[in-house]
Amino acid sequence: MNAQLHTLTPLHLHFRPSPQFDSKPKTLIFRKRHSFKANSSLKTSFKFLKVFNCVNVSNNNSTGTGSEVLEEDAEKQKTSRVRAYPFHEIEPKWQLYWDQNRTFRTPDEIDTSKPKYYVLDMFPYPSGAGLHVGHPLGYTATDILARLKRMQGYNVLHPMGWDAFGLPAEQYAIDTGTHPKITTRRNIDRFRSQLKSLGFSYDWDREISTTEPEYYKWTQWIFLQLLKRGLAYQAEVPVNWCPALGTVLANEEVVDGVSERGGHPVIRKPMQQWMLKITAYADRLLQDLDDLDWPDSVKEMQRNWIGRSEGTEMEFSIIDSNGLERDMKITIYTTRPDTIFGATYMVLAPEHSLLSSIVSMDQSKCVEEYKEAASRKSDLERTELQKEKTGVFTGSYARNPVNGESIPIWVAEYVLGSYGTGAIMAVPAHDIRDHEFALKYKIPVRWVVKPDDESCTNSEKAYSGEGTIMNSSSSTTGLDINGLPSREAASKVTEWAVKSGKGKKKVNYKLRDWLFARQRYWGEPIPVILLDETGETIPLPENELPLTLPELDDFTPTGTGEPPLVKAVSWVKTTDPLSGRPGRRETNTMPQWAGSCWYYLRFMDPNNSNELVDKKKESYWSPVDVYVGGAEHAVLHLLYSRFWHKVLYDIGVVSTKEPFKCVINQGIILGEVQYIAFKDLDGNFISADSVDTVGEHIQERISEEKVTKVGDSFVMKDSPNIRLIAWAYKMSKSRGNVINPDDVITEYGADSLRLYEMFMGPFRDTKTWNISGIEGVHRFLARTWRLIVGSPSSDGTFREGTVAVDSEPTMEQLRTLHKCIDKVTEEIEGTRFNTGISAMMEFINAAYKWDKFPRSIIEAFVLLLSSYAPHIAEELWSRLGHSDSLAYERFPMANPDLLKDSTVILPVQINGKTRGTIQVEEACTEEEAVRLASLDEKLSRFLDGKNIKKRIYVPGKILNIILESQNVKVGRR
Repeated sequence: MNAQLHTLTPLHLHFRPSPQFDSKPKTLIFRKRHSFKANSSLKTSFKFLKVFNCVNVSNNNSTGTGSEVLEEDAEKQKTSRVRAYPFHEIEPKWQLYWDQNRTFRTPDEIDTSKPKYYVLDMFPYPSGAGLHVGHPLGYTATDILARLKRMQGYNVLHPMGWDAFGLPAEQYAIDTGTHPKITTRRNIDRFRSQLKSLGFSYDWDREISTTEPEYYKWTQWIFLQLLKRGLAYQAEVPVNWCPALGTVLANEEVVDGVSERGGHPVIRKPMQQWMLKITAYADRLLQDLDDLDWPDSVKEMQRNWIGRSEGTEMEFSIIDSNGLERDMKITIYTTRPDTIFGATYMVLAPEHSLLSSIVSMDQSKCVEEYKEAASRKSDLERTELQKEKTGVFTGSYARNPVNGESIPIWVAEYVLGSYGTGAIMAVPAHDIRDHEFALKYKIPVRWVVKPDDESCTNSEKAYSGEGTIMNSSSSTTGLDINGLPSREAASKVTEWAVKSGKGKKKVNYKLRDWLFARQRYWGEPIPVILLDETGETIPLPENELPLTLPELDDFTPTGTGEPPLVKAVSWVKTTDPLSGRPGRRETNTMPQWAGSCWYYLRFMDPNNSNELVDKKKESYWSPVDVYVGGAEHAVLHLLYSRFWHKVLYDIGVVSTKEPFKCVINQGIILGEVQYIAFKDLDGNFISADSVDTVGEHIQERISEEKVTKVGDSFVMKDSPNIRLIAWAYKMSKSRGNVINPDDVITEYGADSLRLYEMFMGPFRDTKTWNISGIEGVHRFLARTWRLIVGSPSSDGTFREGTVAVDSEPTMEQLRTLHKCIDKVTEEIEGTRFNTGISAMMEFINAAYKWDKFPRSIIEAFVLLLSSYAPHIAEELWSRLGHSDSLAYERFPMANPDLLKDSTVILPVQINGKTRGTIQVEEACTEEEAVRLASLDEKLSRFLDGKNIKKRIYVPGKILNIILESQNVKVGRR
């Protein structure tokens, strides 16, 4: 079986199966080509369920006796849940209240002397499929933070909107003929309804959509500012062109060299495109990362994407068949000039501008065929390390400037025209890719770096590290770097190149300018006019914005490479508003990235028609304090947003250098665990750790009720010697493992879903969905409800009020509460939401042992619970006698004095003989000590039904209870 052990978290291990096996319950035959051994540490994360002991979770492996019984049990459980905790009545009630009262609205005019807290979710794309349970993970976290900060006295900005331009809506329009505006609005309505059903405290008065002209007016305005500053320009660049579909495709629409839709061949074709000069900000984007409270992994990904390197540009002269230098030079960039004497050939990218000029007649056909084949591959495919290297000799040679040697020039796809100069000096002894290429095409390999560690010397492998230079001198040029350390040698070569005019120092970046045009309809129009007479590009005057999309009935590609907007003839044909000269509008549109680059600013001032954002409001709210979203946006979205923000900072629109102070990436939620057993070809079950010895075998999915866990392994319940494997997939429609939150809310309630997603494990870790976890937290909420409201009557209804009493809490109750307050507050602020829930569960467990429930204690706990489970908390708050929402009540603060562990173990004597101990507060009264002794299981059997004659109490030392003599047993004489 071709399986790979994939680590999710310390608690999550699963096998990712080979592509031949999907999530459907099929039986497949595997032939023994790859060995597989079951790992003894294989396990799935049900460990977190242990804490549910406090809420009486049933055994996860319980079995049923038939489908009818299971259905009957499910119906009973459903009825029981409704009777125990009427979430189906509570949640719609409070959602309506919040809507009608605009409870979470952040006013335009606020008291700016108060601290602010801007917490933001990454802009969702409203697809027709709606939410699945993976989406609310981040939204619930930001909502908990927002609710906490409101109650701590902050002005909170917690908005929501829609990144609604883009390819999916347009593709749906092409397939169905429905205008993307219609489907987009329908999808937004669906998303909004689902988000409201989860009780998120968004300020819906600030809702925005990138597709509304009032919004994209300012996206167009930002583009004009970029154009004014030379940061937007047009250039001919290679794009993904699909002849069959007649359109340019985005990188994500191309898979293995063919179109994702239809599987048609895609080629790389040069086209005139709009570009944004993000490279002008490369150094600032790199330097300012150091000051950000972002995950180290995200910052490192951005550093790698920017890819700053210091090196040397060198010129290699092209020579003719007679060995004479031609009037052409190839410039290469290298970070290892110390290895230049080891260059035994050169490589040009297939798209290099000089390639057609230097190729020989004999090789021209081969080179053209190779270029054509390379044009059908993505940059990722071409540079894949494991891929076998290919290339074609051009028939030409170049002269190595440091020693005068003639070396062959090849063309190979592993060199990209978009990086460096599109040409390299190949040093096969000291570069892995060059080494593989040289061995394949029998090109000489010359070692010029001797490793300091002699164990690294292996002539059959490339050595890319540093060391001592050898075989690197030339009497012709006078350059000698033999015996020098690599870095010193590199500096000497660069110095020689500069003095001799053969090269120069160069700082290079992997970062490329941003391709900013799409040959699509559903996007922001680019606000420029191309004059008919001169072809000059004229920016649209700012007072002409927004330039709105024309209505189109036909969104299909033109087939010529021109965008669909060319079909809007009357819209395209126009005149320059200033000069009156005739021209045509730009028919490319902006990419989906455009609207999502700056939306966080518009939330600060969403209805401003005069400027992008009011300076005072921006100055108060910037930067975003916490920005939560998926790690898939770690590079491009965050990098593009930072670029635009820095441009806006330079022109005085924003007051901060960076948009997002803290970024948090939530983990993903995998579908439920699947258990796989193996059989031999006779149908007999075999253990997973013996599969590699069997040969051909069959794989079969096993239902959870037939599985149990022994140690770190999963085994068959009725055959514990048969070990299984377990894996879980990321939720996706194609695998059929998507859980709809609507179904979960209907069955268990929104508060249960919110609580479970936070309780599954650490927020940033990958987690596995398991329905028994929902049942566990649902029981916790039901226990909380019954503790405070009381048990239901015989008809399943509950009293209107609560069981809380207006009495002074005991020291034990105060300490229990304040420990809970301290833990919950600390864990929310540290985004350790799961352990905050554990603290509340521990509180409820302790509270169930109390005789009375003081109102002050219960009210404080309800406020703690409200960030996680706002619906039930609001209802309990109301039943405790409050007429207003608790959203702005002061969040409880822990009293440090009550956090100290000041209890003592008090010995208890009965008639002078020690019978046990009790735990009491240091300041415990005599009455309280006697009461606790009478409640103790061991001591109570000596006291029940007996009269106390005398009590001797020394605080913190001893309690001696003397019983009346008639109650004392007397032994025989």
